[in-house]
Amino acid sequence: MDRHSGTSRLVGDAMSDSFAARALDRGAPFYVAGHRGLVGSSVWRHLESEGFTNLLGKSSAELDLRDRDAVFDFFAREKPTNVILAAAKVGGIAANSAFLVDFLSENLRIQVNVLDAALAHGVERLLFLGSSCIYPKLAPQPIKEEYLLTGHLEPTNDAYAIAKIAGILHVQAARRQHGRSWISAMPTNLYGPGDNFSPRGSHVLPALVRRYDEAQSSAVPLVVNWGVAILAVNFCMSTIWRRRVCICSTTTTVHRMSMSEPARITQFVRSLRWLPTRSDTPARRDGTPRSLTERCRNFWT
Repeated sequence: MDRHSGTSRLVGDAMSDSFAARALDRGAPFYVAGHRGLVGSSVWRHLESEGFTNLLGKSSAELDLRDRDAVFDFFAREKPTNVILAAAKVGGIAANSAFLVDFLSENLRIQVNVLDAALAHGVERLLFLGSSCIYPKLAPQPIKEEYLLTGHLEPTNDAYAIAKIAGILHVQAARRQHGRSWISAMPTNLYGPGDNFSPRGSHVLPALVRRYDEAQSSAVPLVVNWGVAILAVNFCMSTIWRRRVCICSTTTTVHRMSMSEPARITQFVRSLRWLPTRSDTPARRDGTPRSLTERCRNFWT
């Protein structure tokens, strides 16, 4: 495939016609894009524990996934057989609201470059990680796959969500047009080792943990939280979800996974609340009021 036009004959097209589900070769080159992030690092550790000996990972300083030529050169040189695309520009409400162009543009470039290069170089198996924010803000609960594109997105992260939706369609198009055994998975709100605790870039759980930890250390008498704190969402620890990711990346069948019951933000705050707490004014955006993904079916095929 020409890296600039996306045209011409693909390398390894024949493999998609004869592909059969099988255990992966533990020694084959396996690229985890975003291997230093929350999800990617957890997946990397799990793959190592499962005996994969040829894992490929590059930091953003070593490989800028926004650079199309660099990405194509990497795939031509390393020739990965399997790819998990966990790399993305991510952040919480504050970051998404302040840098809409960045979240849209950078994520689109990362996805298009990696997916096009994977297609051009005959990547056999690929798993793209999306986000549950792709669904409408006021989607019926629990959220089902068919609710995608049936309503308006949550305004605080609509740019990021549009980029993720484009990635999902890109993967589906590769399946339909070229017969690739590629799939996408939509995680719920994740947390765990390697999380981002930045005051402006973090998601809700690490943001709250940092706020209360700093308040206790500084003897602050009152903690003020954003919004009205009535949201109800799914949370899942990355070390639990990574097992589903790895199962999904090594088979072709549909996998079902069970998630925890939705938790209100106020419930989590109470678990931390050794200090008096109040919610900020409703002028602070809360995000999607309720996000409970369907428990029995969380993977796209």
